[in-house]
Amino acid sequence: MKKLINQQAIERRVKELAREISLDYEGRNPVLVCVLKGAFVFLADLLREIVVPVEIDFLSITSYTGQQSSGVVRLNADLTINIEGRDVLIIEDIIDTGRTIGYILENIKTRKPRSLAICTLLDKNDKRAVDITLDYVGFEIPSRFVVGYGLDYENKYRNLKYIGVIDGE
Repeated sequence: MKKLINQQAIERRVKELAREISLDYEGRNPVLVCVLKGAFVFLADLLREIVVPVEIDFLSITSYTGQQSSGVVRLNADLTINIEGRDVLIIEDIIDTGRTIGYILENIKTRKPRSLAICTLLDKNDKRAVDITLDYVGFEIPSRFVVGYGLDYENKYRNLKYIGVIDGE
């Protein structure tokens, strides 16, 4: 396994993102919508650093088979909080083609939130197929299949404290 982003860099960047979010949402009570399963570690660390009141909810989306995007986005579990008129911040692990986040945005917009923003730990913007504006980005990374810090390959490697590339990928 080759380390792409070490634990210390992730910790530093998560704190920076939390400060930005806390400033931007001062005086508001946003709903952080975590996209499962990959973003749960990022959400947990980010949540502990945000100093404004927040609520959290979860969406479960499937779009990958192994290392390949299936091209089909499927909603497995939906929100439980009514987000109409609320400030919503989607928390994602990685954005690559943009198809999954595009699907999520369209779905969330139908629920009439007051505002809608995206925070992603990783951005592979050279693979973008859908035009998406990201509000908070942890790291821009090359077009490699990455694991660790919540991201997996066949449900393995989520527990790594860093972002890595599997040898031979």
